[in-house]
Amino acid sequence: MAPPAIRWSAIIAALMLFCLLLNPSYAIYCDEDDCYDLLGVSQSANSSEIKKAYYKLSLKYHPDKNPDPESRKVFVKVANAYEILKDEATREQYDYAIAHPEEVFYNTARYYHAYYGHKTDPRAVLVGLLLVLSAFQYLNQWTRYTQAISMVKKTPAYKNRLRALELERSGGITNKKKGHKQMDKKMEEDLSKELELQIQGAEKPSLWELLAIRFLLLPYTLSKLLLWSGCWLWRYQVIGAPYSWEDASYLTRRCLRVPLDAWRNTDETRKDDLVRRRLWEKTNMECYLDEMRKESKRRR
Repeated sequence: MAPPAIRWSAIIAALMLFCLLLNPSYAIYCDEDDCYDLLGVSQSANSSEIKKAYYKLSLKYHPDKNPDPESRKVFVKVANAYEILKDEATREQYDYAIAHPEEVFYNTARYYHAYYGHKTDPRAVLVGLLLVLSAFQYLNQWTRYTQAISMVKKTPAYKNRLRALELERSGGITNKKKGHKQMDKKMEEDLSKELELQIQGAEKPSLWELLAIRFLLLPYTLSKLLLWSGCWLWRYQVIGAPYSWEDASYLTRRCLRVPLDAWRNTDETRKDDLVRRRLWEKTNMECYLDEMRKESKRRR
């Protein structure tokens, strides 16, 4: 059985479709009336005839000219019909809807695009698009993270870490009755919260990584990048100062094309050795690559 939400959405969609099919697609322009009949002109009338007919009816039904409350309703209909027929594009769409009433969805889409599409603020569209994409991005990252955590918790290595943490908390004393049986779920949940699981490729989602936040921080990021580039050029190109360990690490990581997360997880001794090799210099990089090729052949 389908969930209630799916059933209700299907019912609502069916009702909307039924309502559209009951009313002709051209009825969305002037409701149940004909726009040409409201102005008292034929469908072949030119723009001048349409304009004269509107001015004539406006003098008759305008609220300032006619105090009758019903005249206001008539004037609103006449004004709406004139707005549709005075513009060549909307008049053409209306004529097409009259000639092809069976094309319900196409005519309806053209109508709403003509009357509401150009009124939408592009900035609002951009903000809405960023929010929607950010929501999907966060949901996707969270799904990947929870799936990865679930898989890791099933591995023997994780269970061993959990058991070691339990022994540490209990002072190395184990329950003899329990023996090697699994710990209760509540204790497992409490201990698992203390284990920081960092899974490469499935990190815990962060709000700072969302597209909307990055877009808002774009001016700050660009200004920070420009400042960093200026300081780099001044320090190392103009003054000729030696590279700091952090900057040398950055150059080494860039030369080796190692992702930042992988570089952080690299052993400190290994990183220190790579930085001291000054791999950003062409000759040193060539020597390093030659050593790696020889090492690869030796292992084969």
